[in-house]
This record gives sequence, structure tokens and C-alpha cells, in this order.
Amino acid sequence: MLTHEQSRLPVIQLPIPEDGGSTSVFMALTRRRTTRAISSTPIPIQDLSNLLWAGCGVNRHEGPHGLPGRTAASASNSQEIDIYVALESGAYWYDAVNNRLAAIVLQDLREGALTPGQRNMNAQAPVQLIFVADMQRLAHAAEFLEPALLEVEVQKSYYYVDTGLIAGNVYLFAASQGLAAWFHGCHRTDLARRLGLRVEQRVLFAQSVGYPEHS
Repeated sequence: MLTHEQSRLPVIQLPIPEDGGSTSVFMALTRRRTTRAISSTPIPIQDLSNLLWAGCGVNRHEGPHGLPGRTAASASNSQEIDIYVALESGAYWYDAVNNRLAAIVLQDLREGALTPGQRNMNAQAPVQLIFVADMQRLAHAAEFLEPALLEVEVQKSYYYVDTGLIAGNVYLFAASQGLAAWFHGCHRTDLARRLGLRVEQRVLFAQSVGYPEHS
């Protein structure tokens, strides 16, 4: 998953995810919305851990096909979507199994997680989630489970849906905790280069998260 150079960079061990409140799913759905005006105020590491776990964290040790289960479904449990987390201190890969952030590059890539028309509008949101699809995992699932996953258009339909499932979880978590969230496009080619992604990986979208600017 990480290159030799990346494996030598710092790792942030996240606190164990915990229930941050008793907001019902119905109430979270009522409050769910896109909020583009996001404050630069950092969010506590416990909230960041909870946020990432809600997005696609491990919620059971034994899921389908011998892999741990996640809070978001994926094609044949291929878990082909990775979350990269852009913070002021750098960009990190969310290692859900070990509940940690592994540093990829110690540079602030948050502005790259926005498209040109969005520059200066939200580049300082404290958390930018970058969704990356790994074609290699889909191909592996196709070999053993679902041959149609070898077809490019089928792959595309699955990884877009699977990304949406994660982003939806993030939206609901944000709504339940009084956070702002915004799902949007990003500089795909530039981010792929700066994150050092393999040719089998595809940058898809990004999602800004933080406190509403007015709070």
C-alpha cells in the first residue's frame, strides 16, 4: 500500500472511535446538507477518528470473503476506495484496519483537493478527504467472485457508487456532530502525482469537512 519511502514517514495513531453523541439517524438525515462555508478551525483528533470510521472504518472483524467488514459497502467487499486525508501538516492514507493515518507527503495539499473554480473558496477547511479507487482490488475481486468487474464501464459504475456510499456516511456523521461537509471535484491528475499513486489508482472526488464558518 505504501512505498518504502512513505513507510518511513510519521504515522498518527488515531484514538479508538467512540460515540460522540446520541443523535438519531432520523435527526441526522433531517440536518444533512451541503455547507461550502467552512471555518479553518481544526477539529479534535477524536472527532477526526470518528469521522473516518463513520466513512469507511472497520465495524466487524469478519466480513464477506475473508476481509474485515466496513461501515460502507463495496463491490464484492473489494474495498477498492481509499481515503487520503489532506491536513495542514500533510496528506495521509487512512489505514482503517489499524485505525491510523500513514503520512504520504508532509506538504499541505488541501488546495489541490479543490477544482480551479473553487480556489480560495474553501482551501483552508481543516480536513479534505480525497477518494481514490484502486483498480487492482476490483480486478482481484473479479478473478474470484464477479468476472464483470474486469469490464471498464462496470468498474466505473461500482467505484462511483462505492465512493458515494462513503461520502454519504461522512455527510450523516457531520450532520450528527454539527460539522459542515461539502462533496466536490478536485485536481485529479495533480493529486495523483503529488500523492505518488500507482497507475492502477484513480483520484475521483474530494470532500471538505470542518466547522461551519459562522460558528
